Amino acid sequence: MKAILAIDQGTTSTRAIAFSVNGTKLHSSQIEFKQYFPRNGWVEHDPNEIWKATLKVIKEVIKGCNKKNIKILTIGITNQRETTVMWDKTNGKPVYKAIVWQDRRTEKLCQNLKKNNFENKIRNKTGLFLDPYFSATKIKWIINNVKKAKKLLKNKKLLFGTIDTYLIWKLTNGKIHATDATNASRTMLYNINNNSWDKEILKILRIPTHILPILKNTADDYGFAEKSIIGKKIPISGVVGDQQAATIGQCCFLKGSVKSTYGTGAFILMNTGSKKIISKNKLLTTVCYRLNNKTTYALEGSIFTAGAGVQWLRDKIKLINNAYDTEKIAKLKNDNNDVYIVPAFTGLGAPYWNPNARGIICGITRNSDWKDIVRAVIESVAYQSHDLLRAMNSDGLKPRTVKIDGGMVENNWFAQFLSDILAIKVTRTKIHETTALGAAFIAGYQIGIYNSLNSISKKWKIDKEFLPKINKTSRTNLLKGWEQAIKRVLV
Repeated sequence: MKAILAIDQGTTSTRAIAFSVNGTKLHSSQIEFKQYFPRNGWVEHDPNEIWKATLKVIKEVIKGCNKKNIKILTIGITNQRETTVMWDKTNGKPVYKAIVWQDRRTEKLCQNLKKNNFENKIRNKTGLFLDPYFSATKIKWIINNVKKAKKLLKNKKLLFGTIDTYLIWKLTNGKIHATDATNASRTMLYNINNNSWDKEILKILRIPTHILPILKNTADDYGFAEKSIIGKKIPISGVVGDQQAATIGQCCFLKGSVKSTYGTGAFILMNTGSKKIISKNKLLTTVCYRLNNKTTYALEGSIFTAGAGVQWLRDKIKLINNAYDTEKIAKLKNDNNDVYIVPAFTGLGAPYWNPNARGIICGITRNSDWKDIVRAVIESVAYQSHDLLRAMNSDGLKPRTVKIDGGMVENNWFAQFLSDILAIKVTRTKIHETTALGAAFIAGYQIGIYNSLNSISKKWKIDKEFLPKINKTSRTNLLKGWEQAIKRVLV
């Protein structure tokens, strides 16, 4: 049997999954790694821990495949996108911890850039808002604040990458320093109009070009994972940011098709084809994928806290023992008891883009209990999804169905509530690991396993469909409560 190995390096864990060419999961391994919160609004990962976890899950899957006589043909990589790593090109050692996409430490820098009227210029070139979320100001912070980085930069020995780039560098033993268009489009340094690093933005931020990876297609030749590192020499032929990977895994290849992924954060992407749509409602314009030197674009809405809210319930306030408890607890309540939580733990993403917003619990009375809080966290993700869909509708884009994936959608109660609030059909795919599957598909496409996107589409299978059940009045009342909660946060 032949397989494709997908590396899925996420915000809280690293996975490796071997898929058959038909898209069936054959073998997998997953490791969670530590999150670091050194100050309020700061979020970091240790790149060494990420690398060790990645190496371990790869080797475990290869070992499992060897036992079953499964031949791995190629590797696809997908990753948390904006998270920023900088390292010494002579030895591969990071100069600082990875600054995670959720991190808000560069807020003042972003505000200064706005005061100098750079926001519109950056938006027109990159499709992004000037926000700490993206890689550019994280790079600037490391250069300005880490002595080792300054020294290496002076000697032209400093390299930057998003996590995909760092893993490629490590897997190829320092031979390849590269990224794909989807990851590049999240740095705030990449010009989506001409597929290049933007010289003007680099000049504004005083970031030298020589630290940046070379730009490649999403399906492309990324060298070989070396035998000395993983035990076998295997080509790397696909690299794609996690949300774009989920879009590919959901086979959203037609213009107007929409997927929504519910992981640590939540992200809704709509394929807009060869046309860039600039949202009037604060959605992002980004690269969906780039194949054969042709770019397909997407419109994206970002929710910073989705599964992270469930983690907060489990790890910080200890109302649940595990994520699966949320479905059972939500079902115990007949309604939300007018309790709302806006989980703005690291600010609010689209369509608000407010880095200063912080979380709030409102509507609590003597009749409220801990189950109301659990349910409110789950409901908040659906309400935020509604905000994004409403923004798309206001931009003249009216999806009739949303394909969903990610850890949260295993919760049937949440999936149904999502359909109720969005007032459209919600479709859950049979394989929940669509992010990893998308990486596998794109790697397989590059080496000719799949000769077209249409042939990939034939591998997609439905698990369950959810149709709206609540009446219009109930839905309106629920959304009114949410809107009131949001207003309190934005004051």
